[in-house]
Amino acid sequence: MPVFSVNVKWGRETYKEVECNTDEEPMLFKAQLFGLTGVLPERQKVMMSGKTLGETWTGFPQLAANKTLLLMGSKEEDISKPPPEKIKFVEDMNDTEIATAMDMPLGLANLGNTCYMNATIQCLKTIPELTGALKQYTGGVSASEPSESVTSALRDLYKAMDAGVAIPPIILLQTLHSAFPRFAERGEQGVWMQQDANELWTEVVRMLQQKLTPAERTKYSSLIDQYMGGKLAVEMKCDESEEEPATPSEENFLQLSCFISTDTKYMHSGLVSKLSEKITKNSPTLGRDAVYTKTSKIDRLPAYLTVQMVRFFYKTIGTNAKVLRDVKFPMSFDAYDLCTKQLQDKLIPMREKFKELEDAETQKKLSLKDKKPAAGKSDKKVNGLPFSFADDPGSNNSGFYELRAVLTHKGRSSSSGHYVAWVKHSEDVWLMCDDDNVQPVTSEDVLKLSGGGDWHIAYVLLYGPRILEQPEAAKESTEAKATVSSDAEKMSTD
Repeated sequence: MPVFSVNVKWGRETYKEVECNTDEEPMLFKAQLFGLTGVLPERQKVMMSGKTLGETWTGFPQLAANKTLLLMGSKEEDISKPPPEKIKFVEDMNDTEIATAMDMPLGLANLGNTCYMNATIQCLKTIPELTGALKQYTGGVSASEPSESVTSALRDLYKAMDAGVAIPPIILLQTLHSAFPRFAERGEQGVWMQQDANELWTEVVRMLQQKLTPAERTKYSSLIDQYMGGKLAVEMKCDESEEEPATPSEENFLQLSCFISTDTKYMHSGLVSKLSEKITKNSPTLGRDAVYTKTSKIDRLPAYLTVQMVRFFYKTIGTNAKVLRDVKFPMSFDAYDLCTKQLQDKLIPMREKFKELEDAETQKKLSLKDKKPAAGKSDKKVNGLPFSFADDPGSNNSGFYELRAVLTHKGRSSSSGHYVAWVKHSEDVWLMCDDDNVQPVTSEDVLKLSGGGDWHIAYVLLYGPRILEQPEAAKESTEAKATVSSDAEKMSTD
């Protein structure tokens, strides 16, 4: 595929070495110019030798390396547009207008079996620390290093989505195809083949892991390791030799796997099964291969926990089948009993604070049960307490999680069917991001994605930290206690 660089002059600015590929549609080139200048593609006028670039390269002068093109267009609001329409009521709006009124995120156009990419991108966008780090990233899309080009392309796509600009994710797709040629495979009709969304999720996170660094000084060199990375304490014991001592070790993870057997009914039990498994390896004591029990416990909980439901298994070489079994997953997840004793002890202080607040709220509801609520009073919340340990920013200090996003699959194999993202928007409002179609749904709709049929089934779940928010009264009480304590210390010093 011929790819070369051209120069683009826009006002007083000249952008050199802008990647151009005339085998692709001009929209790809214009999307790059938007990333550089902020001028929307529909408002760009790209010219050369008196000719204007249209929807195809046909009729446009032949391009070559180092040629200079002229870009005309302003990124400021177009004041020549007619005034906005009169106010519409919700009952008079269509789905697109409702989505805009509710401040819903933009959907992503399907470029031909690219729903696996769109769903992955929508789910990862729910991590604020990740999107914040991407905004600060200064790499270039046309970089030769795959991790830099992929990270830069994702940054530019999120930037456009936040600005309300519906740009097809062509550049990101192209960088992914360049970095991972297997995602660029085409079928008999020349259309890109469907891919496994979890495989893409893993690769994208790995690219970001190499490029995104924490904003503050920490023991982590990668923001991904800080907020999405966990640690397992592993023990390996030979089943066939009592004399052979157990071997301890550590393993890092970016997602946990939920094993699904004929007895698995809940995500929690599937996680427990996967953390205790049988493997065969060489025994130095017996001098032959033997069966070992590998037992793992979580020794570091990340703020954002990714869980993959192991729904696909290979029946024959090159083909896989899907486990349709109904496996319930929770909106609120407690990882406490999956942790080592040492980590459990560290989690207890914050867990006790959650319990104190819940008990206080329960008592308040009981006391007000037969009373009229006082006018003008409300349970005003303040900023939540930190969800990480003070010496480990990016960790989870309670073991409590809330579901943030679900990536689902509909079909019978990971390389066919359809992928959709379901992301949390507000308390009981979720958004179904089906490519460029974004619609509000409820938490009940999301819980129905547990499986059992040919409907959409949860494949990857993303949990975020549960935030402890205290009522204003509790905050004032805490501050008062702190003042009394401070005064007492001063008196004892005097």
